Amino acid sequence: MLRSIRRLHGDTVRAKDGDIGRIHQAYFDDDNWCIRYLVVETGDWLHDRQVLISPYSVTHADPETRTLYVSLTQQQVRDSPNLDTHKPVSRQHEIEYLRYYNYPTYWGGPNLWGMGAYPAFDPAGPSQDPEAGDPLFSHTAPASAPADTHLRSTGEVDGYRLEATDGHIGHVSDFIYDDEAWVIRYLAIDTSSWWSTGKEVLIATHWLDQVDWSTKTVSTTLARDAIRRSPLYDDSQLVHRSYEIELHEFYGKHGYWNGDR
Repeated sequence: MLRSIRRLHGDTVRAKDGDIGRIHQAYFDDDNWCIRYLVVETGDWLHDRQVLISPYSVTHADPETRTLYVSLTQQQVRDSPNLDTHKPVSRQHEIEYLRYYNYPTYWGGPNLWGMGAYPAFDPAGPSQDPEAGDPLFSHTAPASAPADTHLRSTGEVDGYRLEATDGHIGHVSDFIYDDEAWVIRYLAIDTSSWWSTGKEVLIATHWLDQVDWSTKTVSTTLARDAIRRSPLYDDSQLVHRSYEIELHEFYGKHGYWNGDR
């Protein structure tokens, strides 16, 4: 199912034995728009500390109560590696984090989540610790691991300008993600700064031509007039496959659900 990051903000994260905190933002991989971590503000019980929660731990969500359930305990979260929110999440920190929770690495495999397309693993499976001989969990980042993590926060990219082939048309106002694969499928673009009767429109992330982090812009090969005439996006409604098909057919694009771009 497709969900909104904007609506995820403030949702409660509940462990097996109590609440952990509320979702603040997400970190995604800027190579494939896959969400790797949620940043959770813990509030008073952990002295306002922020912690990372991996989609590996998510069991289910309850949109009615705005609660995300995870297969963790409060003690596990309390003892997890500290996150310095003033610095980018380094690959070394990720290795430490994944080792702590015994999660598999997501890099180095053929799919979005290493060997799988979804963040699923068997906690009773083979150990992932260094003594098991897994080179990805050595005490230093291995040569085979990327030097940079390429993780970006949704809080950082929110507000980036969208450049069409013929000029600026609006700014990023939301991220629509697939809650099974944990991939951001669309950016919601607020076009009200471009024309007075502007609306929010969806642009698929695989239609983006370039992301310029230095100028805070995302570029697409679509033209402004086409974007203006695109199917209306209503953020009060879930994005259903029927709307996705309509949107892709409007632009003459193939759907990601068929394995195409």
